[in-house]
Amino acid sequence: MSTNPSAEETAPYGTGPAGNAPAKPVRKVRTHHLRDMKQRGEKITMLTSYDMYSAQIFDEAGIDLLLVGDSASNNVLGNETSLPVTVDELLPLTRAVSRSVKRAMVVGDLPFGSYQASPEQGYLTAVRFMKEAGAHCVKLEGGAEMAPVIKKLTEGGIPVIAHIGFTPQSEHVLGGYRVQGRGDTSDRIIDDAKAVQEAGAFAVVMEMVPGEVADQITKELDIPTIGIGAGPDCDGQVLVWQDAFGMRSGKMARFVKQYVDVKSVLTEGAEAYIADVKGSTFPGPEHTF
Repeated sequence: MSTNPSAEETAPYGTGPAGNAPAKPVRKVRTHHLRDMKQRGEKITMLTSYDMYSAQIFDEAGIDLLLVGDSASNNVLGNETSLPVTVDELLPLTRAVSRSVKRAMVVGDLPFGSYQASPEQGYLTAVRFMKEAGAHCVKLEGGAEMAPVIKKLTEGGIPVIAHIGFTPQSEHVLGGYRVQGRGDTSDRIIDDAKAVQEAGAFAVVMEMVPGEVADQITKELDIPTIGIGAGPDCDGQVLVWQDAFGMRSGKMARFVKQYVDVKSVLTEGAEAYIADVKGSTFPGPEHTF
């Protein structure tokens, strides 16, 4: 039996032996796989996840990255914004997701106040996400001003995804949920993108950035760009799963597309359960010992 790997085994992620046919997905998505995907023009998929069941479902479906976002604050924990969530609240959620996936890269999101004070503070926080929660990398918000923190983390062996454009943790400074990078301010977003790449980030999320600016950044950077409200030309896209799949109702951001209506399905199930219990049709003989 030959010990030499086959062409299929050594082919890049997402390609077959000839480099142009789909192959079996890699066992684990790594940072270099994402860069390879960018070079081939293969789009990257990212969703939020905060629990074992959504993590398992999205992982099995083939999502590349699962972000345990600080958005858990206002999608799981009942807060109005992402600001109140703490490291201690996010760690068990991240641990649940990392324990539940086989392929997807798990991204731990550093919450507000846990890294801005100094590179050392950021490093110690990120270490907790890697050691205690099993995250494969971390994400933090900010552009050029966060370059020292990104550099400290990457030099210490922690992969970093940067987040520029509209940064929710800075909503009060930015004047609310507003598109960033229009007109004369586009140069600042471009400079931020280049600064986080230079500092060592292996990817960058761009939120609520004009499509033409995001396109320019995507073409100029070597690292992958992942958009949320940044147009179709980014290397990948990310959405909060409760928005994308209809768990949350009401007014949605312009960049959200809803694929299914999970809330209606759960409501129908709950109403049917109530009717069965109150009508004494559940439990029936088949459910009784």
